[in-house]
Amino acid sequence: MKNIYRPEIDGLRAIAVGAVILYHAQITILDHQPFKGGFIGVDIFFVISGYLITSIILKELVTTGSFSFKHFYERRIRRILPALLFVMLVSLPFAWMYLLPSSFVDFSKSILYSLGFSSNFYFHYSGQQYGAESGLFKPFLHTWSLSVEEQFYILFPLVLLVTFKYLRKYLIHILVLGFFISLGLADWASRNHPSFNFYILPSRGWELLIGSILAYFEITKGHRSKNKILNLILPSTGLLLIGHSILFFNDEMFHPSFYTLSPVIGVSLIIWFSSENELTTKILSTKLFVGIGLISYSLYLWHYPIFAFARTNEFFDSTFLYITILFLVILSIFSYFYIEKPFRDRKNNFRKIFKIIFTSIFTLILITTFIIYKNGKVDKRNTFIESQISSPLYSDKCKFNSTNLKLLNERINQCKKSYDKFILILGDSHSIDLYNSISKISNQNEFIIGFNKGGCTALSIKLKNCHYYNALDLINENKDNIKVILFTLRGNHFFEDIKQLPIGNQIYDVINYIKEIKKTTENIIFIGPHLEPNIKLDRKNLLDYFYTKKKFKPNINYDIIELDKRLKKLANLNHILYISKIDILNFKFEEDFIVDGNFTFSDYDHWSEYGEIYFGKKIIFKSRIKDILFPQAKLSN
Repeated sequence: MKNIYRPEIDGLRAIAVGAVILYHAQITILDHQPFKGGFIGVDIFFVISGYLITSIILKELVTTGSFSFKHFYERRIRRILPALLFVMLVSLPFAWMYLLPSSFVDFSKSILYSLGFSSNFYFHYSGQQYGAESGLFKPFLHTWSLSVEEQFYILFPLVLLVTFKYLRKYLIHILVLGFFISLGLADWASRNHPSFNFYILPSRGWELLIGSILAYFEITKGHRSKNKILNLILPSTGLLLIGHSILFFNDEMFHPSFYTLSPVIGVSLIIWFSSENELTTKILSTKLFVGIGLISYSLYLWHYPIFAFARTNEFFDSTFLYITILFLVILSIFSYFYIEKPFRDRKNNFRKIFKIIFTSIFTLILITTFIIYKNGKVDKRNTFIESQISSPLYSDKCKFNSTNLKLLNERINQCKKSYDKFILILGDSHSIDLYNSISKISNQNEFIIGFNKGGCTALSIKLKNCHYYNALDLINENKDNIKVILFTLRGNHFFEDIKQLPIGNQIYDVINYIKEIKKTTENIIFIGPHLEPNIKLDRKNLLDYFYTKKKFKPNINYDIIELDKRLKKLANLNHILYISKIDILNFKFEEDFIVDGNFTFSDYDHWSEYGEIYFGKKIIFKSRIKDILFPQAKLSN
């Protein structure tokens, strides 16, 4: 029973990889990103993989009554590893040149886990949310899907072989049961454990198994659909379902879940009902779609590291985007013809191929292990840049930060066994700076919690989907254990426009919010905003400083001083303890932006790790905070 080539499958691959690339490119048209659902391209790949792999295995079992694991895994190795290893080896020098030490360590670990077919576990357990902005800078985040497929390739042939030999008449029942169990798990986990659900095989298995079910029926029946009417209608319906998902799905939906059935059914309709005379099949079988489909694996492998390195160097904008995509296509064509095809050619001896693969893996393990051992500090320039602008989130046994209310309460209950009271630091990303400052300076055993979320502005106070709403529950549940609450927000959040005066409504919203907190506990301190240098501390500027000690010119908005006065007055009228950063820090750019050769800011407005200590000490020792927070503790001044 021969495997018949189906060009429309390559056409489907073209749609899948195109959707993923457009999604990761974040193409914007008229201030709108039209391909927010492009991540479903991976789901398309899963269905295709399940269909093709099951077809290969079942056809061999039906024809010969046995299955050669050796030949199967040889084909998988030839198909997957050479191109993947090539991309990794080529990416290493660029990572060495451009990634900061902490990112370089993460990059190295992702390679090691990917080589062990488990990068999906790495990204899940390292807390990387797929689709988050931080993930766009991780060159091998996309290998999570390869790991899912590789795990499927390892487990599924064994399960299929045992079932075929001993439970053959129940094979379809087992496949269907596995499909429904996995789909049910995915829908439940999408609401309760979204990261686990996204990355892990058990909740992705149903997408692969629906392809397996299609393959089973095709092989046992000896054909696909013969209904001419359905063959003319349903492939186009499938294409519409896929197109709708690409254009109208988004990162905030539950996925994978019952919602994901839409594109998965769409792919299945095309696979099962496609026919030579049908329009969708003809379109997908054109040279353009087939050509893109043939290089789809190389396109998928190359696109993410290229995009990530482009973003790291800050030239990934509308000007360079199309040049970057053109370069991606050219590189993928090269990779397909000179890496993929030669290694997949059965004429080339597998022993020689295995030696090349083994040498490549050994080289990667050696280099990445060295990078991890050196904590990524292998390039002086990148080490300098990170030392100047890094600001890692502080974490200790009873000093922790989260916006997950359930997780916070669990950890609070654990720490209550050792501490009676804790300090709660609440607010936006500037409160994260304050949390780091207080946590690092309080070298005594203090119980400190950060309930902070960047981007939650003064306008978010009334919104239930922002953490301020949940903070009231957190405070109420722990009112007897709160020593003091420190609340702070970025000053510019109060401006309708950077050049205008503050909007009164937003200020009163914040004052009223603090008054709401005071109904539960009087121990709250409102800490005002600070002046911001508004300087772009990007790689270029920092390297210029590294080589030439470049001078910087600030772009400070002094309207914040007027805002501070107004906040101070309103806080006093409402009996709220207010601490002015403007008064305490007395920020002077020439003295306070670069101190002893260290930048005190990490970007336009946030403090660097050095700045957290430098400004944090001023706030603590030059205000009433020390006596309130640490009346008896000895702090390092």
